[in-house]
Amino acid sequence: MIVGVHPLAGFDRILHYKVPEGLQASLHVGSLVRIPVGRRMALGVVGSEGSPTDFPVEKLKSVVQLIHPFPVLPPDLLELAKWMASYYACPLESVIEAMIPAPVRAGASLKEERWLSLGEKLPTDELAQLERRAPQQARLYRFFLTQMFPLKKGLVLQRLRVTSPVAAALVKRGLLKEEVRRLERVAYADDVGRGEAVAAIPPTLNREQLAATEAMAATVAEKCFQVSLLHGVTGSGKTEVYLHAIDSALKAGGGVIFLVPEVALTPQTVARLRSRLEAIAPNHRCVVWHSHLSEGERLDGWLALVTGEARVVVGARSAVFAPVRDLRLVVVDEEHEPAYKQDETPRYQGRDVAVMRAKINRAACLLGSATPSLESYSNARAGRYRLLRLTERVDSRKLPFIDVVDMRIEVARQRGLSALSRRLVDAMHSRFEKREQTILFINRRGYSSSMLCRKCGHVEECSHCSMAVTYHRVDETLRCHLCGDTRPAPVRCPQCGAPDIRWRGLGTQRVEEAVRRVLPKARIERMDADTMARKNRFRQILGEFRTGKIDILIGTQMIGKGLDFPNVTLVGLIDADISMHVPDFRANERTFQLLVQVAGRAGRGDRAGEVVVQTFVPHSETIQFSRQADFEGFAEAELRMREQFRYPPYRHLIHHLFRGPSEEKLKYFSEQWARKVEAVFGNRLELRGPSASPIEKIKDLYRWQLWYFTPTVSRIIVELNRLRLEFPWPEDITQVLDVDPANLT
Repeated sequence: MIVGVHPLAGFDRILHYKVPEGLQASLHVGSLVRIPVGRRMALGVVGSEGSPTDFPVEKLKSVVQLIHPFPVLPPDLLELAKWMASYYACPLESVIEAMIPAPVRAGASLKEERWLSLGEKLPTDELAQLERRAPQQARLYRFFLTQMFPLKKGLVLQRLRVTSPVAAALVKRGLLKEEVRRLERVAYADDVGRGEAVAAIPPTLNREQLAATEAMAATVAEKCFQVSLLHGVTGSGKTEVYLHAIDSALKAGGGVIFLVPEVALTPQTVARLRSRLEAIAPNHRCVVWHSHLSEGERLDGWLALVTGEARVVVGARSAVFAPVRDLRLVVVDEEHEPAYKQDETPRYQGRDVAVMRAKINRAACLLGSATPSLESYSNARAGRYRLLRLTERVDSRKLPFIDVVDMRIEVARQRGLSALSRRLVDAMHSRFEKREQTILFINRRGYSSSMLCRKCGHVEECSHCSMAVTYHRVDETLRCHLCGDTRPAPVRCPQCGAPDIRWRGLGTQRVEEAVRRVLPKARIERMDADTMARKNRFRQILGEFRTGKIDILIGTQMIGKGLDFPNVTLVGLIDADISMHVPDFRANERTFQLLVQVAGRAGRGDRAGEVVVQTFVPHSETIQFSRQADFEGFAEAELRMREQFRYPPYRHLIHHLFRGPSEEKLKYFSEQWARKVEAVFGNRLELRGPSASPIEKIKDLYRWQLWYFTPTVSRIIVELNRLRLEFPWPEDITQVLDVDPANLT
């Protein structure tokens, strides 16, 4: 038997090996094996069976070891990996490594526990002899005479203060039985996760929800590929549609992948799924999958899925690669979120990969959002996706009232920029007195965005990146959020020596300080990347917020979407303009989505909600559309602009980034490359650039970029990538192709 193996060894080609007779019965396509590559050993995944056509069979080396007794990449994932490598112009090896968790590749061992129980019964006279000859053994044996069920070996030995050889002697004689049980490390099985649980009994569906669930049930039953876009206003009960679709898939004997954009959303989603699954099918399990889990939790979750013990997985972007058996349904919640885009190789878009995986498996794919991406909405308008609508909140709850505060007037009134407007402060006081909760959102961590000298105008910048550093007041440091460089904040201006160097702009820390001044008795927590470093901290805070132990929650984008807190009646957007004034054609779309999603966190219970939006451009078209939650109106206006300039979704966009230590060298080679591309492709694609990136330097490397606009990626990307690999790039210049990029910086 000869197999072709994709080696995980730093080069992108298939190698062939003989399979020893002892491994032939267990080895299949998709198996993880250890193979010799040159003079070293490497891991690889079996990709095919059959002999090579360009190499003598007698010279082939043999597979050394089979890491797991079953394939780690099922056929559908192997097909998906090959598609991703082609579409995203990345090495197949990088895709395979993204699909197989590190502890699985490492062949990590399972966690096991030993249990003891009573074996043969001794006659009274033999027991007396045992007590005289080996009193410790007799004491341990007598203990188990009173036990009806197996007990953990370690706990028993510790309690009775006997050693392991004592138990081993009894097991050898058959007086005790010893069994080894696999101890599964189940993520979110503790009390922190249980605090998110919801009622297991499904609520009564309204007319629109019922129509959506019936449509999804029919698609799942037909076992055919179809993408459905569920466009429902915030609080319209999209999660109930997801849960009914999952129920349909499980009853049909299939598996389910449920994707969420943020780790912060996972505990809430897992609790809902587990509560519902326990009610409708107690034997069904829900596996959690994201990068914040321990290696043991990831390994055991993966094993539960690959062996078929579990058929439902919920998690962030990488859960799209979970080895779910007989996949019938893929759900992508908040499908518009940029978090689904991977920003390192392989640079895949999780939503699009989810659609492709559903297609390969002839499964249903359900994309859901209150503010769909214009790409998905355009596909629905063109008939490529089925559009399902939920236009009303459940129980006829009203959308929150949105009050737009003109910060230009506020600056004049307060004689300077303040984090909190008078309108927002009054609303916070009112909600606090009524024992209702508030969420304050600002998409920038730290105390302020920069430090500025008022005398000479000097701005503190990172010495490694072309970016102003952020001031963190908690530890009096300046930090670069691009490269992580940290240094003490200066007391005097490094440029002119003046003591007038001050912070400028807003951050979560400064907002927290302002809130503590106006509401000193309130219980306040901040939720951003700085405070969430400790594992499970985000789960703890969300659990405390849900149970009312926190009055005001301040955070970045991780609290701006998807979360459901019935007692939240006020949401404040501290600076609605942050995402609007960036060099990105998606800026208006992102701002609209952010405003609507954050506003949707208010008024999800029985009490009416209110949203205060602070902005310097209150008459902006984006602000006004979001104020009315008018997605169709916004989409029409934005799509007209996109069509005029032929931006996505009317064409695909490929970003080509060049990095190097010399700006002049970078400019020269990027220009030479651009000429080569124009000569080869002609009018088959539109090329813009090369030019310096908006952020010109990161980690001491300058950055230049090119943009390719093309009607279809598949017809261009293979040829473009081959040309890129053949081009004589200097060793100190690296370049990256990013297909369908999420941001333009």
